[in-house]
Amino acid sequence: MAEAFSLYTGQESLIHTLHPLTKLTLAAFLLVGGLALPGPWLTYILFSAVLIPLALLARVLPRLLSLAWRVVLPFAISVFLIQGFLWPGGTPLVAIGPLSLKREGLLFAVTSVGRILMVVTSFLWFALTTRPDLLMTSLVQRGLPSNLAYIIVATIQIIPRFQQRAATILDAQRARGLETGGNLRQRARGVLPLVVPLILSSLVDVEERALAVEARAFSHPGKKTSFIEIAEYGWEPLLRWVVIIAIAALLGLSIWLRTL
Repeated sequence: MAEAFSLYTGQESLIHTLHPLTKLTLAAFLLVGGLALPGPWLTYILFSAVLIPLALLARVLPRLLSLAWRVVLPFAISVFLIQGFLWPGGTPLVAIGPLSLKREGLLFAVTSVGRILMVVTSFLWFALTTRPDLLMTSLVQRGLPSNLAYIIVATIQIIPRFQQRAATILDAQRARGLETGGNLRQRARGVLPLVVPLILSSLVDVEERALAVEARAFSHPGKKTSFIEIAEYGWEPLLRWVVIIAIAALLGLSIWLRTL
């Protein structure tokens, strides 16, 4: 599978050799932990103690941080400004004209940004270390309907495919003399020649993919075979069950703390 159409980064690492369902379970644990853990700091501890070592082990930490930085930073800036200065009541820390920076608003912003960070990085870690075709095959082999498995894989691939297509259209339009730089007015004039081909090519791509999967008997009700053999270590099923129990424990802890 072409890596241009996915975030997958091939590396020689233990993480890359794990079964896709094992990595999916680990990613679910990170996601649930980031959303369920109480307080402003436990999420960052989970990020530092679990996700960072997993990314280091997979040799994808630089790219993961680079992608996460570009996604999380705009959210972080807006959340800190809005919640910090517009929090109703609270304890003022710094006054800037009629506005004041509230302690409670900052704590809420820290908690929110930590959860956004865990959601984004857990997805990125899984996408960077898992081939989409292996994921789809493993899901279908475990009994998941082919249509649902295809939706999951297509969702993972949609952003890289759009980026690749947009870059191709941008290069083509530049070769025809389109001005995409300069001041704000010049950039605004260059948006329409980029957006229209992107939308039309995306619609054509959807039709081509539908024809391709139907040509491979995608909707046939019978049992399907695959040339891909997905191996797994003998200890991976046990690891998956341990992680699933840990996810249930995190959810139970979160519900119990909210009832206190």
